[in-house]
Amino acid sequence: MDVKGHSAIVTGGGSGLGAETARHLASAGAKVAIFDVNMDGANAVAKEIGGAAIECDVSSTDSTESAFEQSRKAVGPARVLINCAGIGPPEKIVDRDGNPIPQKNFEKVIAINLLGSFNCLRLASADMAKLDPLEEDERGVIISTASVAAFEGQIGQVAYAASKGGVVGMMLPAARELGRYGIRVLTIAPGFIQTPMFDTLPESVQKTLMSIEVFPNKRLGRPDEYARLAMHMIENLMLNGECIRLDAAARMPPR
Repeated sequence: MDVKGHSAIVTGGGSGLGAETARHLASAGAKVAIFDVNMDGANAVAKEIGGAAIECDVSSTDSTESAFEQSRKAVGPARVLINCAGIGPPEKIVDRDGNPIPQKNFEKVIAINLLGSFNCLRLASADMAKLDPLEEDERGVIISTASVAAFEGQIGQVAYAASKGGVVGMMLPAARELGRYGIRVLTIAPGFIQTPMFDTLPESVQKTLMSIEVFPNKRLGRPDEYARLAMHMIENLMLNGECIRLDAAARMPPR
């Protein structure tokens, strides 16, 4: 798909991977709606690229349905959805004092990362299915963000790994179901990318993680590398039902 003149939604578009992807989409001529709970960031990116900033908590059905309605009015029904909204607070199942992780903490990560991704997928696909087909009967592309933690989650990442594993798991059945409408469904599993989430880790942990990358090594991935992969996925009609790791051949150790 050539995104020029078409509408796109980027969740978590106020910072990090989402912001950079929104910039690439706009540079290619797309009309971009940025969904985020961080309206300062969303407004700043929207102003920069000439897009629309829309407040949205993807874990809330009401908030997300309202955001999609606002997006339709602002930029039109989207042919592209990029799910970047997510959180990743580390927390062990049992803490040092022998206390179990509060169930609500696990549920919050699942609600934002997994249920939020599906919430947007279901609404976007319903809109896309009603659009006129493009070349080779394509109607839309949905790209969600998983993580290498979906495959090699570390100690303290049980909630995060479970949420991202769910994102990977729903991709193929979604691609199979939505293919009848000409909608492709894909996933990117980033490794260690320089984002606000990664910046919250202690410097010693960051250096350890960078050291396990094979090539290019001794540096983090850049948000523009994620964005360029997303753009290629959108453009390449044969990519569907696939999760692509963006990780410099790194495999996460247990801790």
